[in-house]
Amino acid sequence: MMSDMRQSLLRRDALSAAKEVLYHLDIYLSGQVQNNPSPSVDTPTLELVEEFILHRRMSALQELQLLEIMCSCFQEQSRDAVRQLIFSALFTLQGNQADESRMALLGKLVSMAIAVGRVPILECAATWLQRSHPVYCRRLARVLVDDYCSLLPGSMVPTLNNLSCSCPPFCCQFITAVTTLYDLSTEELTPPVQLLQMVVSWIQDQPRLVLITLLNTPPSSSQPIGSLDLTPLAGLVRWCVKAPLAYRRDGKQDLANGTTETELEAGPLFSELHLSVLQVLLLLPGVLREKGLLGRLALLQPDQLTSLISDLSGLLEELNPLHSDTQAHIQLTLDRLAQALQVSLAAGALLCSREDLRALCSRLPHNNLLQLVMSGPVQQSGFYPHIHTPPLGYSPRPSPLGPHPSSHSPHPSFPSQPFLPSMSFPFRPSH
Repeated sequence: MMSDMRQSLLRRDALSAAKEVLYHLDIYLSGQVQNNPSPSVDTPTLELVEEFILHRRMSALQELQLLEIMCSCFQEQSRDAVRQLIFSALFTLQGNQADESRMALLGKLVSMAIAVGRVPILECAATWLQRSHPVYCRRLARVLVDDYCSLLPGSMVPTLNNLSCSCPPFCCQFITAVTTLYDLSTEELTPPVQLLQMVVSWIQDQPRLVLITLLNTPPSSSQPIGSLDLTPLAGLVRWCVKAPLAYRRDGKQDLANGTTETELEAGPLFSELHLSVLQVLLLLPGVLREKGLLGRLALLQPDQLTSLISDLSGLLEELNPLHSDTQAHIQLTLDRLAQALQVSLAAGALLCSREDLRALCSRLPHNNLLQLVMSGPVQQSGFYPHIHTPPLGYSPRPSPLGPHPSSHSPHPSFPSQPFLPSMSFPFRPSH
């Protein structure tokens, strides 16, 4: 039967053949879901997908028409299980030459789905991101960042901002992917300001968005080996902690106050993000307890912390620590690290002993707040008070009533704030 179908498809033009394969996929997989307890896509069907959708040459117009047909196909299919199987048949990587075509088509389809609000496709893309290797997740993320932050900056702001409400699972996976893509290791791998603005806006509007994948994952299920993290928390902590030093490294032209033009724009955003991440961490004890994972699942892994501290050591070697402005940025970085560790330990996101922490942080310069965190006790989860006062490095958006009298900071791009309230640690001098 498949051979007859193939012969029929060969007589059609590229777009018509591709449309027929999509129709066949819909019918075939609907039957699989209805009649098979473990529905799957067989090899002959995958071969049809590769030959008539991925390998056939199409004009730009035909490709656009194919994307529109795909959008309609997913939108009109009412059963999520069938949609997920169709998406898997089209875009699950097979380790063959067709994978490059798969990735190219996937990027265009997801980009179009964002533009026209096709939530079913974005939900399938969220599942794809959760199950695929981070290398390919980063490739998809870069395509979307290029489309919406580089080629069309600002033009799709309302559409992008609405995504956090219309499809939180996709936003969560996208944030996880971009935090692994933009690791601030070089100037090119520093997140664009437009991307940063979008991520901050999403998390401020929907704090639990960051935990959506964790909330939707059964406690007994295991993540595919080599997949993205369950949450973007580790990547977001890395962004906030590394940002002050990364921008000092990349700064080309200092302004009169010792900051760079990029810092003035991005600094307050990272400050807002830092506060939001700490507040999300405070939601974790209840979530982990409800899933029976409190004390068993570390969302900030020790190896990620080791990597972050190694990155900080490398940045410190690149900078001139004797410069007064650099010293202020170093202390801000260490303050943020200390707060992230403090709240992560208290919330059960980091399962690490004091001795291990001290060993890890021994290579870093002295910082009073970090010393307190490494020396003092951690309050038990559930007794941790909610943050009512902004943390270190938080820069609130301008108030129509003017600046608060205590808001002055010698470094306006990365303002300083006092230590978190209600978290007292007995001081123990280091030896």
